[in-house]
Amino acid sequence: MAFHDEGGVEVAVSASSLLCPPGWVGIVALGDAAIITAPTGSQAATVRRMLHDMPLETLTDSDRLRAVLPIDEVLGPASLAYLDEGDFQPAGPDDVEVVLAGHDDLATLLASVTKDDADECGLADITSPAFVVRHGRHVVAAAGYRRWPGMLAHIGVLTKPDQRARGLARAAASAAAAEAIANRLLPQWRARPEPSRRVARALGFRQLGAQLSIRLNT
Repeated sequence: MAFHDEGGVEVAVSASSLLCPPGWVGIVALGDAAIITAPTGSQAATVRRMLHDMPLETLTDSDRLRAVLPIDEVLGPASLAYLDEGDFQPAGPDDVEVVLAGHDDLATLLASVTKDDADECGLADITSPAFVVRHGRHVVAAAGYRRWPGMLAHIGVLTKPDQRARGLARAAASAAAAEAIANRLLPQWRARPEPSRRVARALGFRQLGAQLSIRLNT
């Protein structure tokens, strides 16, 4: 699927869509275009019928969608921001370490936070190396990216709760974004919590869209 240059909404059937959990409907809106995936043909038909007259800016508004669709659960919305090389504001410190994505210390960091935090950050799915900050021997912050279609580098970042608000997420994410740019990829940042959005803005990311996942009652 692709966003149409002339704008508008594209709906497709995809049981294995990366836009949402399995069995859910995924919605991504960027600028004046949107793409929607549904797990079955019947759900895709329902979405097309019920959403075809809705303004594009409302497609990631869960309250507006609940008024027209039989929704059981919602994830999001999450902001989608992107980083142009010319806008990049790199951050220190210089002691960010590079480790393999499957490194045991990264697994330990993920195990130290709640399931919601681990799922939100996406570090378990990165395809790049992990860029980590240590306190003593322990990793307290990490970032990396998963390569998506269209030359996108989907950034994930996580900091231990007791180490937050110290600039560590910004340092780790800065290293991940720099690696993506060096590989001619476009860094993408998806975030629901405001602290995560602040980190993205500090690095120069610009919000251009939003993403929402819904599970229909069918």
